[in-house]
Amino acid sequence: MYNWIDALADLQSRGEPCVLVTIIEELGSTPRNAGSKIVISATQTFDTIGGGHLEYKAMQIAREMLASGKQDTHLERFSLGASLGQCCGGVTVLLFEPMGQVQAQIAVFGAGHVGRALVPLLASLPCRVRWIDSRDAEFPEQIPHGVRKIVSEEPVDEVDDLPAGSYCIVMTHNHQLDLELCAAILKRNDFAYFGLIGSKTKRVKFEHRLRERGFDSSVLQRMRCPMGIGEVKGKLPVEIAISIAGEIIATYNADFGQHTASAGSSIAKLLPASRRSQATR
Repeated sequence: MYNWIDALADLQSRGEPCVLVTIIEELGSTPRNAGSKIVISATQTFDTIGGGHLEYKAMQIAREMLASGKQDTHLERFSLGASLGQCCGGVTVLLFEPMGQVQAQIAVFGAGHVGRALVPLLASLPCRVRWIDSRDAEFPEQIPHGVRKIVSEEPVDEVDDLPAGSYCIVMTHNHQLDLELCAAILKRNDFAYFGLIGSKTKRVKFEHRLRERGFDSSVLQRMRCPMGIGEVKGKLPVEIAISIAGEIIATYNADFGQHTASAGSSIAKLLPASRRSQATR
């Protein structure tokens, strides 16, 4: 049987969602150990938090989270005893952490050098990628798993089909096409992230032309150009791609710290008053 670490790595490598369940606090005379973990997928479980009805309830909750697509961490307090069919008393707090869900729906417009360096990086993340270009010959023979290749004579038309909250990356071979894509994406204005490859000079030019089309500054400010992490320098396609991928990761993980910070206070609320001060130290 896999231990939880190996199981989690295997599931994530295959892009299969799961929930990591951890015993956060164990109070009373119970045989369970704080820190014990179990990984639960839609059809399997790996490792154990001690078995019994508590583990069964954890499986139920985890699979409900998977079915609903919930991505926020979740804390559950269990009073052991008759409610869980156990003779011993006490309190157990479990932390449920969804893993492997798709974090971002990404549309990459352009299959040039940077696009060919970027898309494999994005495909290795918990993302689903639409890779769009009018030039079939620019795509590599092997398209990474999780990437949908779209050859379209009118790439701008593909903007209408993007899910709300998409991450849009524009890096085509044609400045006019870049401009039209920018206008279409900004007109929808329901993206989670929008980046345009180019310099600060290109941004100034594009902002001027987009203002002429009626876009106001509040909308234009949402466009990232230049895009990518500024600390990652370099002109090679792979260097630019790593910078952009880093910014994508930073964007979809932007609220991770908030979830983590709130976990401590949430745990404290679930514990008896006599233990709250210890949980928040």
